[in-house]
Amino acid sequence: MEQHQAVAALAALAQDNRLAIFRLLVEAGPDGLPAGRVSAQLDLAPNALTFHFDRLRGAGLVTVRRDGRSMIYAAQYDTMNALLAYLTDNCCQGAQNDCQPQKACTPADAKRTRVRA
Repeated sequence: MEQHQAVAALAALAQDNRLAIFRLLVEAGPDGLPAGRVSAQLDLAPNALTFHFDRLRGAGLVTVRRDGRSMIYAAQYDTMNALLAYLTDNCCQGAQNDCQPQKACTPADAKRTRVRA
């Protein structure tokens, strides 16, 4: 990950609602969530949610796909892991075993969350 990509990702996450959206999508796993469920779960107006999704997509942190009339948003685990790697690169003066994350998150490792209907 290049510095400008890290800055874009950190800037996108540096807002309460966007951070909450991203964390919810990480919890949801690779299948993602429909925008309506994210809106209901986080009590965000649809127009505000669209703005936040656009910022997260622009930073490469989420993807979107259409499923019928629904827009399904999912976390981009590769970008998240690249950001973590960028932030911890050369930590502890290169003694990686002392401070590197123990394991990268992959969609298979993501927790499944029960989403309210």
